[in-house]
Amino acid sequence: MTKEVNCKVECVNGCILGDECPNKEYAKEAKKFLDDTSLDKMLEMAEAARLKKLTQPPKWVIPDEI
Repeated sequence: MTKEVNCKVECVNGCILGDECPNKEYAKEAKKFLDDTSLDKMLEMAEAARLKKLTQPPKWVIPDEI
């Protein structure tokens, strides 16, 4: 039986489940990305995402209760 864990809260200092972690595959993908992608390329990606967000129109959030 796998223990229910809120990773965002309980694993902030590292995974507490170890080999039983259901998110191991994502960690492998992230490590591969970090190993294969230069810092300059990551900065280019971040800047492109920032510029895209700046050019999008504002999103209005209307509360349910006014």
